[in-house]
Amino acid sequence: MQKLSAVVFSLALFICPTTMAQSPGQSSQSSKPQSHAATDTRLVSGTIVSQQNELVTKVTVIALFASGEQRTTSDAEGSFSLTVPREPVTLKFEGKNITSIERTISADEATENLQIKVDFIVQPIHESVVIVATQLEPAIERRNDAIYKNTLFGRDDQLLLTLNGGINAGQHEGGGKSLEVRRFGYNLDHGGVNGGLKILVDDIQQNQGTQGHGQGYLGSLKSLTPELVEEVDIINGPFSAQYGDFSGLGVVHIRQKESLPHPLTLRLQGGSFNTFRTFVAYSPELTNAASFIAYEGSRSDGPFQNPLRYRRDNLTGNYTRRLGEREALGFKLNVARNNFFSSGQIPLDEVAAGRLDRFGFIDPDNGGRVRSGTLGAYYRKEDIKGNIFKLDGFVSRSLFDLFSNFTFFMTDEEFGDEIQQHDSRLQEGVTAQYLHPYQLFGQQALFIAGGNFHDNQINVGLYPSIGRNPNRAAITRSNLNDCGGSNNPDVPGLPDDSDTPCFLLTDARAHVTNAAGYVQQGIDLFRGRVHLEGGLRYDYFRFRVDDIAQPTFSGVRGGARFQPKATISYTPSDRVPATFYFNYGRGIASQDARGVVRDLSGPTISTTDFYQLGTSHNTKRFSLSTDLFLIDQSNQQVYIPDDGSIEFAGPSRTYGFEAKTSVQINRYLALSGGLTQVSNAFYRGTRPRIYVDSAPHTVANAGLTFSGYRGFTSALRYRHISNYRLDGEDASIRAAGHDVLDFSLAKRIRSWTSFNLSIDNLTNKRYFETQNYFESRLRSGDEVTSRIHGTPGYPFGVTVGFTFHLFGEK
Repeated sequence: MQKLSAVVFSLALFICPTTMAQSPGQSSQSSKPQSHAATDTRLVSGTIVSQQNELVTKVTVIALFASGEQRTTSDAEGSFSLTVPREPVTLKFEGKNITSIERTISADEATENLQIKVDFIVQPIHESVVIVATQLEPAIERRNDAIYKNTLFGRDDQLLLTLNGGINAGQHEGGGKSLEVRRFGYNLDHGGVNGGLKILVDDIQQNQGTQGHGQGYLGSLKSLTPELVEEVDIINGPFSAQYGDFSGLGVVHIRQKESLPHPLTLRLQGGSFNTFRTFVAYSPELTNAASFIAYEGSRSDGPFQNPLRYRRDNLTGNYTRRLGEREALGFKLNVARNNFFSSGQIPLDEVAAGRLDRFGFIDPDNGGRVRSGTLGAYYRKEDIKGNIFKLDGFVSRSLFDLFSNFTFFMTDEEFGDEIQQHDSRLQEGVTAQYLHPYQLFGQQALFIAGGNFHDNQINVGLYPSIGRNPNRAAITRSNLNDCGGSNNPDVPGLPDDSDTPCFLLTDARAHVTNAAGYVQQGIDLFRGRVHLEGGLRYDYFRFRVDDIAQPTFSGVRGGARFQPKATISYTPSDRVPATFYFNYGRGIASQDARGVVRDLSGPTISTTDFYQLGTSHNTKRFSLSTDLFLIDQSNQQVYIPDDGSIEFAGPSRTYGFEAKTSVQINRYLALSGGLTQVSNAFYRGTRPRIYVDSAPHTVANAGLTFSGYRGFTSALRYRHISNYRLDGEDASIRAAGHDVLDFSLAKRIRSWTSFNLSIDNLTNKRYFETQNYFESRLRSGDEVTSRIHGTPGYPFGVTVGFTFHLFGEK
């Protein structure tokens, strides 16, 4: 009945008439009114593209003729159109950071469906005060703010799923904990192993190194509010010299808005599983400045028998001052907190046997709490020659406590194996970048130089706990003498005869610094048909650990790596919208400081060599990109914060192909899709061969979007992952794949209000998001069993919301 009501309500909204807004690209006339008789006028229309066949927006088009002129601007699809007299016309194309061009069209020459190619002096992404990578299309994909302002989000995995790009992410504990990320056949855990996926928000790295729960932990993403997202860049490999640590399998750079289009914005939403969310933002209209202050509050119990009790509060602000036409100074603030309980990863054999509900639990105290605050400052200055200098810095403070019980009663049959993982950190960082556009041998070139410094002071540890109280070792003192292990007299609050092997305890002060510099040079040849780009980056890391629990594990160690980058793209003909390209990049991922100083024979930094060969095709209504990839990863050592052990992984290789496409079927309907297929993933030099496990080899997505009709927008989204092996040697131990459909709808009711509807898991698919294979003991007295543990995916759920834009549009 709930599904039927949602469908009926959606149909009612569909037929509700609303006046359409003026379409982008509509021309404005600066001369006398023109006659529109067919014999006296003609239509001039076309698409503006770059030399690499990328659609170019916001280009001013000026039509000059004997009786006057007309102007228009290219729209989001790079299109323009205007009506001119049937006489010779001169078209001028102008815009910031592009080379102005002119084209004269005679009275009897064709004027419709023109293709105009422009040259960028500096890519438009560099107009922001935030430092971003040079646009190495088609290695970079871009998402604008449309999906984030028209979709209702309740969990951070929903935001990451909008990126697609071959990225598969799954919940570990229902919403409160960082996502588990899988890409190109590798399991990145929480974002920092096996090469890593680097995620930044306004040039601030979200991956936390030497973290209490996992290297490169991405829990800070929960402080991001979707409505504030301006644009997202996805770099499909380590191809930009700007990015270093954790960039081996790509970079996601999220840029937030500097202001909002309305002075006051309010969104209220609620839905299944006691989910409620509020977003309110104030963005005043200021002279020579842009600003906002926004609050997001989210609450949800999820579908779990042990209610999630997820509470998230985010406060975000921005103030950017235009100091002149080419100079700006900005400040950004984010303060966040979240609390949650969870069901953890439950044994799937118990679910299959009917002894445990898929939304059931074993330990009711799993969950956590996080507090964080970040302040950033941004400066940008451009001189009259187009040179750009950017400087930004930040300071961040966070507190993290996670309570988990992965193995239930495997170690402690009386009180269970619950642990508390603690991370308290202070971070500081500064980044500088200089862009110099110039002519080299008469060809357009761009030189970029930059550097960064990142400092982390971390108090990190693991403590045996009961009921979220880290006192299990003290309570079970009578059992400690049976272990025969070493004492820990220096650990406050623990008895002198506490034993590490029986009741693992880690407590360390880590200090990790990273200093880096890079250069990158690009040049266009043969009138832009060939683009060459090369870069080199150098990173140095210093790891210091003062281990309080086990002083012999203290130490200092350093490590450094060079990372070369190269790309070449070739467009053979202006008539054929196709570009062929090759990209190479070396990425790095730092290791956990505790493992680095403990084992001096292990690597301090792992490397990823990424090779990509592909094609890109862009027309006004159709785009297609395809590529072959090969990824080689070096040896790496992984410190396991869950048990204090170190795992070594030998050099590995994956290879496969990708295909991504979008089709504008008609004015209102668009279809998009993508496929990442890993052909093989294995550890090099193993006989018999050992395979890379715990990540799907097929990741696919598709979307059907209806928009632009009477204020109505809707989207049907599909995502798929294949089943995949969970053991490198035994192919029979596998995680199940899944196919999930989601639906969203937005309807403008009035100029100042709109209605939103989202349906998750439209077909109520039964699936598990995250699945891992390890040992556990379910009850005291049971045998220890190797089994698959999983976190259930959310069932069918409905969320409705209303958005209000008050006090007009700025």
